Amino acid sequence: MIDIRPVLYIAAWFVLVLAAAMLVPLLVSLHLHDGEAGHFTVSFFLSAFLGGLFLLAMRHDNPGLNRRQAFLLIIVTWIIGSFVAALPLYFSSFVETITDAVFESVSGLTTTGSTILTNLDSKPASLLLWRSMTQWLGGIGIIVMGLVILPFLKIGGMELFRIESSDTYDKVVPKSASFISAFAMVYVVLTAACAVLYGMTGMSGFEAVNHAMTTLSTGGYSTSDASMGHFTNPATEWVSVVFMTCGGIPFVLFIRFMQGKYRVFFTDEQVRFYIAFLVITSFAMAFYIYEINDVGFLDALRLSAFHISSVMTTTGYASTDYLMWGAGAICFFFFLTFMGGCAGSTAGGFKVYRLIVMVRMFIARTEQMITPHKVIRKSYNGQPINDETEAAIISFTIIFVMTVFALVCALTFIGLDFITAFSGAATAVANVGPGIGPIIGPAGNFSSLPDVAKWLLIFGMLLGRLELMAVAVVLLPGFWRG
Repeated sequence: MIDIRPVLYIAAWFVLVLAAAMLVPLLVSLHLHDGEAGHFTVSFFLSAFLGGLFLLAMRHDNPGLNRRQAFLLIIVTWIIGSFVAALPLYFSSFVETITDAVFESVSGLTTTGSTILTNLDSKPASLLLWRSMTQWLGGIGIIVMGLVILPFLKIGGMELFRIESSDTYDKVVPKSASFISAFAMVYVVLTAACAVLYGMTGMSGFEAVNHAMTTLSTGGYSTSDASMGHFTNPATEWVSVVFMTCGGIPFVLFIRFMQGKYRVFFTDEQVRFYIAFLVITSFAMAFYIYEINDVGFLDALRLSAFHISSVMTTTGYASTDYLMWGAGAICFFFFLTFMGGCAGSTAGGFKVYRLIVMVRMFIARTEQMITPHKVIRKSYNGQPINDETEAAIISFTIIFVMTVFALVCALTFIGLDFITAFSGAATAVANVGPGIGPIIGPAGNFSSLPDVAKWLLIFGMLLGRLELMAVAVVLLPGFWRG
């Protein structure tokens, strides 16, 4: 049997962090008298009590984790955290059911950005701040999980992160405390810079702070139903483009940049591909928009760069309904939904590095068919790609496709139309946010979906954020034996 005490002990600390975070919107509510102070107070004491209780009950002489416990930890922490983060929403009069509260909190912590709330412009400031904070805190958890835990569990080829940061990995990542400290500093500095620049483009201080948190975390929650379309200054969208792009870059590279390695962004393969892809497709889409719409080229480029960055980094912001740009744009944005950003970033999706490795695997297999006796060496960032990594990425791809297919089938069986079901499943597993179509597209939201559909999408969001394989491993009977 697995000793779950160390797992619950660490999860209890995460609950206490969420409880402490609730004090911020509580103070905002007290200051603004928006009526939510009581709800945050109850949520704080309940979370602090449960976290403290488990912390004392599960205290262990050896809090270290073995491999199985590490698998279990990333699942237990996200599930417990999702229910704890849902408390202020559930107690609020603006969320009617526990289903809606959990959907909103899971979408926040996984930085998906799908929402069931409407009339955001009239919602209490403290509640909007809490939504933004769940995404910002979720972004921290994603980076720590992606750079500290997943590489050692070899989930979906994440061991390549030992390759990507080979010259600093032994120094930075195993020393979790020092890594988290360095990452936190980078995360806070970039968030503050984003907030300042948003403020300079005309956002209020409250709007700037909220959107800075949801931009860098690539979450996409907004304080307005119109998302970024609420703001009329084009400079606001360009600020978003810059910091959404930063959110899709491996954060370990920012740490290495701070250590004086200034060329690090130019030497990392997935970052080079990621930036080049964003630039090339933004210009290509701009020409497309310019030709079919009555807008100037610079406006077309802004709209293109903003929405491509938003979808590729899985942020999910929108300043207009890009589904009105024609069938070609719809197909392209649907492809971007799956692609995602870089591994080691807050972005979701399939991840750029997997795409690079799979293309090289395909090329190598094709060359071997032509010259069977030729020895072909595949590499990533100058290091060889072994068979184990290839198998992990292929397994991840198969499970990714099967998960989306299963969700689509389940959603259509309960009455959703195919477009809503397909795009909803894709956006949940890829952690993007808006789907495609009139119901859950950029101009809609998820409030009208039946509760069963919401729980299926909750499951999909968690699966996508936990990199699928972690959940698959825990569900195997052999995991619990021995």
